[in-house]
Amino acid sequence: MPGPTAVNATAAALLGLLHSGPMTGGQLVAAAGEQFGSFFSVTRSQVYRELPALAEAGLLRLGKQGPRASQQYVITAAGKRAFKNWLTAGGGSDALRSPLVLRLLHAGSLTQKQRAELVRSSREAYAARLDAARAAAKGESDPYRKAVADFAVAHTRAMVKLLDAIPEE
Repeated sequence: MPGPTAVNATAAALLGLLHSGPMTGGQLVAAAGEQFGSFFSVTRSQVYRELPALAEAGLLRLGKQGPRASQQYVITAAGKRAFKNWLTAGGGSDALRSPLVLRLLHAGSLTQKQRAELVRSSREAYAARLDAARAAAKGESDPYRKAVADFAVAHTRAMVKLLDAIPEE
């Protein structure tokens, strides 16, 4: 009997979302943005690349066909096992992947006006994100989800602090 199928973090994110029931690719993209957009990005192209591979590996099966040729996916027993194996294999450290930090690191390549707009628009976006993160953290009762929600607040505050540390030119 073959061993458990190893999955990457993106595949694990999708398998975790599918525990709540069948979803289409578009629904998975939306759910990922809603549930972990503040700390783990999942792009539309990643979702649509992973779904057929997960189905081919037997971790998902096709569900009902929806409107406009949308396809639901359903997690299988093997998918649940692979997800649980991914969860228990955890540990180690993570790398933060922030396009904004990368842009700020290379902001010297922009004009003064472009840099100012980057900082201004980022401050605005992170202020809104902080409000949303605080609201999500306030309403969370599960201790693990609460800890993650509190992390999202702290991370967002750190990003605001980073932006505030940049002097106006």
